Amino acid sequence: MKYFDVIIIGSGLGGLTSALILAKEGKKVLVLEKNNQFGGCLQTFARDKTILDTGVHYIGGLAKGQNLNTLFQYLGILEDLPLKQLDQEKFDLISFENDPVEYPHAQGSKRFIEELSKYFPSYTSQIQAYIQKVEETCAAFPLYHLDSNTGYDLNVLQKSIREVMEETVSHEKLREVLLGSNFLYAGNYNDTPFYVHALSVNSYIQSAWRVIRGGSQITRLLIRQLKAHGGEVKKHQEVSELLVQDQKIYGVKTTTGEEFFSEIVISNVDLKNTLQLSPHFKKSFKQRVDKWNPGMGAFSMYLIFKPGTFPYKNFNFYHHLLPVTEGLEYTEENWPPCYMASMGLSKETEEFAASMSCMTYMRYSEVEKWKNTFHTVHSGGERGTEYEEFKKEKAERFLSVIERKFPGIRECIHSVYTSTPLSYRDYIGGQKGNMYGYEKSSSDPMLTMVSPKSKIEGLYFTGQTVNMHGILGVSLGAISTCAEILDRKELLHKIRNEA
Repeated sequence: MKYFDVIIIGSGLGGLTSALILAKEGKKVLVLEKNNQFGGCLQTFARDKTILDTGVHYIGGLAKGQNLNTLFQYLGILEDLPLKQLDQEKFDLISFENDPVEYPHAQGSKRFIEELSKYFPSYTSQIQAYIQKVEETCAAFPLYHLDSNTGYDLNVLQKSIREVMEETVSHEKLREVLLGSNFLYAGNYNDTPFYVHALSVNSYIQSAWRVIRGGSQITRLLIRQLKAHGGEVKKHQEVSELLVQDQKIYGVKTTTGEEFFSEIVISNVDLKNTLQLSPHFKKSFKQRVDKWNPGMGAFSMYLIFKPGTFPYKNFNFYHHLLPVTEGLEYTEENWPPCYMASMGLSKETEEFAASMSCMTYMRYSEVEKWKNTFHTVHSGGERGTEYEEFKKEKAERFLSVIERKFPGIRECIHSVYTSTPLSYRDYIGGQKGNMYGYEKSSSDPMLTMVSPKSKIEGLYFTGQTVNMHGILGVSLGAISTCAEILDRKELLHKIRNEA
C-alpha cells in the first residue's frame, strides 16, 4: 500500500510550491504529473539546440526584501536560480501602430514616474497617482506582503480597470501606455477588476528579471529541494478519480489503475477538471463553477535566430495595433491586435539573441474544429495537414506584423515554431486552452472567489484557477493553500524570517 501524508495532483508551480512547503514541515509528500515534463506553465522545450519558454518570460519582485525574493529564499531555490535583471530604465517598452515613440516602463516607482514623465511632462502628478493606486490596491491583499491576516475589501474587488484609470488619469494616451502590458493578464477594460492589473504589474515595477535558460530552472530547483526533504515526484501518472468515502478523501486513482492513499490531497489542476474527478462535490458548487468563463488563449510564435545576427534587447516589447482597451475584441481581419515579444539569451554572447518568443491573442473558437485531436510529446497524436496550414498562415501574418517593428528580422531567422490554445489545453489542461485561468469580473467578484479548502474533508485546491495567475499569484496561492493545512501565522512567520 502506498501511503503518504499529502498527495498533490499536478506539478505546476502551485503544486510544487505547496509540496515543498509541506515537505519542509515534515510531511511525506507525493506529486503526480500526467506529462513527460514537470512544471506546468514553467515547462520549456528545445528546438534546434535552443531552449524556448512556454510561459515564463520574466519575473518580478526578486530584489532583496521583495515578496518573491523572500519566498524563493525560504524555499531554498533563490541562490541557484540563474537570473538576469532587465534594464532598469525600461523593462518593458510600450508602442503603438502609427506612433514612432516607444514608451518605457522602468523599475522602481520613482524611476517609473521619472521616465514616463519625460513623455508626459504635464501629467507627472497623474502618473504618481496611478502608482499610488497600484500600491494601495496591492496593500489590500495581506498575503501580497506575506502578512498572515485574511479577508478581502469588497470595494477593491468591485472596481474595474476602466473605473480606476478614468478617475486617476485624464490623458487617453497615457492611460494606454500605463495599461500597455495588458497582455500579462488579458484584461477586459470594462469588467476586469483593477486589482488584477495592479497585482500583475506591481512586482515588475519593483524589479524585473529573466530566468536564464528558462522557467524550467525553477521546476528543477523546486524538485531538487522537495527530494532533499523526502518528497517524491512521479510523471506519466494522470489522476482519474478522487477516492472519497463519507465526504472524506482517502486517496487517488490514476489512469494506469494504481491507487495512492492519503488523508490530504491538493489538486493543482484546472478546477473544472478537478470537479470531474468525483461525484461528491455539492451540486451548488458545481453549478457555480460551471458559470466561470475561461480567459483568452494565445497564439505563440518562436523565432530561432541564426547565431550572431539579431541584437539582444534586455527588455520586452508590447506593441498595439488596436487600442489597448479593444485588443480582446479583435476580428479575423484585424488580427493580431497586439503582441508581446521577449528575447532569449544566447549561450555564447550577451550581444545577440538566440531566440524571440512572440505571443498574441487567439480565441479557442479559431481552433475548435480540431478539438477532438490531442497532442503532447508523451502521447504523440497529430492534428493533420489542415491544422499545420492554419498555423503556417497565422505565423506568416504575425511575422509580417513583427517585421514592421523589426525591419530585416526575416534574414536573421533560422526557424519558426508555433503553438495555439490547443497546446495549452493538452499540456496544461486549461479549459479551452486559456492562458490565465478564468475571467474575473468587477461586477460579480465573488463568483470566481473560492476557498482553497473544499467541502470534501482533506481535499484542497491550488493553482491559477483558484487564485491569481502568474509566478507571483500562483506562489502566493500555494501559501494560501498550505495555510489551511498548517498554522497560518506560524507559516508566514517562518517564510518572512527564515529567508
